[in-house]
Amino acid sequence: MAGAVDLSGLKARAEARPPAGAQGGAAAPAGPPAGGAAPGGAPVTVIDVTEAGFQADVIERSMTVPVVVDLWAEWCQPCKQLSPVLEKLAAEGRGAWVLAKIDVDANPRISQAFQVQSIPMVVVVAGGQPVTSFQGAQPEPQLREWIGQLLDALREQMPGIAEAEARAGAEPGAEPVEEPEDPRFVAAEEALEQGDYAGAAAAYEQILASEPNNAEAQAALAQVKFLERAESADPSAIARADAAPDDVDAQIAAADAQIAAQDVTGAFDRLVQTVARTSGDERDRARTHLVELFELFGTEDERVTTARRALARALY
Repeated sequence: MAGAVDLSGLKARAEARPPAGAQGGAAAPAGPPAGGAAPGGAPVTVIDVTEAGFQADVIERSMTVPVVVDLWAEWCQPCKQLSPVLEKLAAEGRGAWVLAKIDVDANPRISQAFQVQSIPMVVVVAGGQPVTSFQGAQPEPQLREWIGQLLDALREQMPGIAEAEARAGAEPGAEPVEEPEDPRFVAAEEALEQGDYAGAAAAYEQILASEPNNAEAQAALAQVKFLERAESADPSAIARADAAPDDVDAQIAAADAQIAAQDVTGAFDRLVQTVARTSGDERDRARTHLVELFELFGTEDERVTTARRALARALY
């Protein structure tokens, strides 16, 4: 990738200016610490870059710390998944690397220089040269690992990385950076607050479509589906189910009503007993519903642990 990207066109006008410290023969004042600093001394972690500022914001800044260039566009949906994760990781990095966000539609010369064919595209610039890149949205664990490997590989050549890391650890009363909220979860939570269960469920399902193992989204989706059922739960369903023990639909409705009434153990026991006395498809329906109810409480809940053991005995 490094050999394929020509940044000379973007640097030409800036290189025509006298270098810092050359005017009048006087030495320039010392520059900002590695990664630069925002007003108030906070480290710069995320910047929006234009063609006019590319030389200073990317090329010159990359002489002290790596600059991770995020090439995006407003219409690009994968970009909207990737950018918030990169911003979160950059904030956690506290200046050891800088995220430079570039709108390719507003800055076509930069897009041409990087030979962008599809977005999102991420290019790392270090020492004024691109060193590695990737295309497409990536899950946070892989991005976190990638950033760690990048810093490890460049730390000796770029002392600014270690300086920023040391400065972050030495700040008086330094606390972990608060993680920015994931906009996908924010949208789902807003829909839920408005009582739009279908919208909230769709938002969580969209997260799971790209991140099938996202435990937070899995648990939230289970909660939303139950809340939608619970809102229309009929307390008399318990009495009807007691009168018709072989009616699986009645037992499922009664279990939901018991959960809504905070009788968690009673709901679990009801469905375990239903599994024990049924077979075939009806047993599968009762078991599946019981497992979905387990997801509302988490694997460490003692009531879930007890019910899981009882379910295993009922099945085998």
